[in-house]
Amino acid sequence: MKKILRSLILTGLLLVAPALLTSSYDKEFEWSKNLEIFHSLIRELELYYVDETDPAKMIRTGIDQIMKTLDPYTVYYPESQVEDIQLMTTGEYGGVGALIGQDSLGVYISDPYEGTPAQKAGLRAGDRIIKVDGKSVNGKTTKDISPMMKGTIGTTLELTVERPMVKGQLTFTMQRDKIRFENVPYFGKLADGSGYIRLTGFTEGASQEVKKALISLKDQGAKGVVLDLRNNPGGLLIEAVDIVNLFVPQGQEIVSTRGKSKMWEATYNCRYQPVDTLIPVTILVNSGSASASEIVAGAMQDLDRGVIVGQRTYGKGLVQTTRDLSYNAKIKLTTAKYYIPSGRCIQALDYTNRRADGSVGHIPDSLVSEFKTKRGRIVKDGGGVMPDFLVEQKSLSGMTSNLYYQNMIFDYATQYRNTHDQIPSPGVFEIKDSDYQDFRSFLISKKFTYATESEDALDDLIKSAKKEKYFDRAQAALDELRSKLSHNMDKDLEAFKPEIRDMLADEIVGRYFYQKGRIQYMLRDDDGLARAQALLANPAEYRKKLNQ
Repeated sequence: MKKILRSLILTGLLLVAPALLTSSYDKEFEWSKNLEIFHSLIRELELYYVDETDPAKMIRTGIDQIMKTLDPYTVYYPESQVEDIQLMTTGEYGGVGALIGQDSLGVYISDPYEGTPAQKAGLRAGDRIIKVDGKSVNGKTTKDISPMMKGTIGTTLELTVERPMVKGQLTFTMQRDKIRFENVPYFGKLADGSGYIRLTGFTEGASQEVKKALISLKDQGAKGVVLDLRNNPGGLLIEAVDIVNLFVPQGQEIVSTRGKSKMWEATYNCRYQPVDTLIPVTILVNSGSASASEIVAGAMQDLDRGVIVGQRTYGKGLVQTTRDLSYNAKIKLTTAKYYIPSGRCIQALDYTNRRADGSVGHIPDSLVSEFKTKRGRIVKDGGGVMPDFLVEQKSLSGMTSNLYYQNMIFDYATQYRNTHDQIPSPGVFEIKDSDYQDFRSFLISKKFTYATESEDALDDLIKSAKKEKYFDRAQAALDELRSKLSHNMDKDLEAFKPEIRDMLADEIVGRYFYQKGRIQYMLRDDDGLARAQALLANPAEYRKKLNQ
């Protein structure tokens, strides 16, 4: 019998091995063949195409098209853009600390960061860049100007700008410095005694920033903590592990990774002694919470260590690794999926099975599986982290959206800042009725116009009706519908006054108190935060949710 079994196994191996070798050979041959075709194609174009060709541009176009067949997180970086990777991982770069934007009039300062050379020199949001180091930037884009503003630490940058409401041009000279974006731009003790930590990124040192904030809040007497991960796109996986480690014991598994190659399979456990394993924690998330944010929220949920509040998270369960390429280029590519303590992967989109048109669909419900938390609560994979308590996300009216996207809010805040030397603190500042009336006059002076989604949809309906020859019989009804849907700016300004005033105040506060001020102002009326605080104030409800 043993001889027969050995014979069968050997026969099976002899049958399978050629198939495996053939499959590997076929794939290798396909790569070699197509690369040779590609090379000969480029050669023929360069030699015989009627006009001059740009080899670098053509190859880059080819690379970009290859990337589009993969997931959006696999990105090629030529040598000129390698510093972007450094910014993503360390949160640091050499520059002056000012974000820039662009509209039909040119490039402008959109957000100088507090404490940076740009802010200390006196640059303000809304300043329009005219010259960089004495050279005109007329016609240039943000893509052109951004590299000109960055550079070696200690070097000098001279910016000439035009400031609305101020005559003539202003020139600012500043030294480039190491600019580092804080992962925790704000933390503080709230009025009810709970602590609040806003985490906006996961670059190097994020866990230490959260640890410092947590210890400070405990020293101030906070008996519970709200960790705000809303709109946090993620970052370094190890920082996520170390942040969870602040609340759970050393040795606890937080996340594991699995990829096609064994080298990307790993398990990440808590490495240090925690700060506090008992303090109640509520975690705020929304659809903008992704990647490392979802590791923190998902692990805390799986371990029944915190209650999640907000909306379903983005659903990015993929891990990226940076690899070196020739000529100092790099590629950031997806090498693995990650799995949180319950064993689930929260990846929402299936990039391996694209539709015929190239689009990507969500993981179908039929493939969604159930898992259990440490205390037996049911959680699911395949679609982000579902909060323990859902809070409806506020949506903006069409009027307010148009004000924002047409830069009316931004431009009015610029005018306000250049005509008001100071305002009250973020905790008490309000848009007065006189300010709101002034904003209305501002919109009229700018000849602001807009169309609502309903009006756009009606226009599309009318076009379809005309094309299908139904318009004549439906004209009366369509005209009546248009009269009911047509917007009126004054009526809309009144109807949506609360949300428009909030956006105006947020933008204006940012001009005086920068990023910290914006956060402080927005926390004054925050449904998600209110629900998170209510949970911390109700220990019985908190414990019940965690099956404690």
